[in-house]
Amino acid sequence: MNHSLPNSEILYSALVNRDSNFEGIFVVGVKTTGIFCRPTCTARKPKRANVEFFASAHDALLAGYRPCKVCTPLEYKGAAPDWLKPLLAEINDNPLIRLRDSDLRARGLDPSRVSYWFKRHHEMTFQAYLRALRIGQAFGRIKHGESVTGTALESGYESLSGFADSFKRTAGFSPNKSQESQLIVTTRILTPLGPMLAGATDDGICLLEFVDRRMLETQLKRLSKLLNAECAPGFCKHFDRLSSQLEEYFSGKRREFDVPLVLPGTPFQQRVWTALQTIPYGSTRSYKEQAETIGLPNAVRAVARANGDNRIAIIIPCHRVIGADGNLTGYGGGLWRKRYLLNLESSHGPR
Repeated sequence: MNHSLPNSEILYSALVNRDSNFEGIFVVGVKTTGIFCRPTCTARKPKRANVEFFASAHDALLAGYRPCKVCTPLEYKGAAPDWLKPLLAEINDNPLIRLRDSDLRARGLDPSRVSYWFKRHHEMTFQAYLRALRIGQAFGRIKHGESVTGTALESGYESLSGFADSFKRTAGFSPNKSQESQLIVTTRILTPLGPMLAGATDDGICLLEFVDRRMLETQLKRLSKLLNAECAPGFCKHFDRLSSQLEEYFSGKRREFDVPLVLPGTPFQQRVWTALQTIPYGSTRSYKEQAETIGLPNAVRAVARANGDNRIAIIIPCHRVIGADGNLTGYGGGLWRKRYLLNLESSHGPR
């Protein structure tokens, strides 16, 4: 039993109730079978006397357990299933691809199953996802000088009017206005704490939030208004760099990020967000100390609100701000994630 974990009765209760709030906090080894599982595994729950808890899959493997085939604890939560990976790779290689239900069946896929996965993970149908990718690609080409007509034809549209209608529904403006307009391109990045939604413009990353955060929809609306831009799934030059640096961070190999950021907000919010980035890796500050850092010692509540308005988790480390009494408070991604991040950093760097 790892002593950094909550007590075993809390963990066993989370296991029995399949509590998703504990995803990323622990895995459970079942002594009678020799396998280890996620807290949310749908397999029959073992008796209390037959389990032991580990802080990571790595610890469970070292203890001699093998991964469960039902809940696949070695995969990140939200990872694409094996049957879907070839299709996603094909889309990634050719974002302009058009695939009908008959094309999916020819690839041995059930269209309804594909659509269900996309609705669950991207909140849109498979066909809507493909259309959004095509429009995102078209926007980038037109913005960088290619003609609307040529882009429409190369994107597979048979008529300019059909392209313009589809473009406007997705981007919120006509293709002719692409050069003076902006699009926030989004993607999902898998982490040990669950999937995160990343958003970017040509200038940098403007969003990084856990997809189950309750304020995510509000944050997207605020961001769209601040940047006068619509959101659409797609590819961006900043995403590979962001994904790589997040992977290094979670493996304890990175302490600072250097991806470019886009941070629209009030001057006060930007002061607070800048101050957050000065908190050293592995260290914490109280909200009062943060207020003092920006020269406004009486603005503790305002600082806390600005922390909550931070749209770029982990990179702008609002998780490093704690209560004056040392308790963990106020983290939009959930206190269990805040605890995980602080434990991760403290294990790899000084406080």
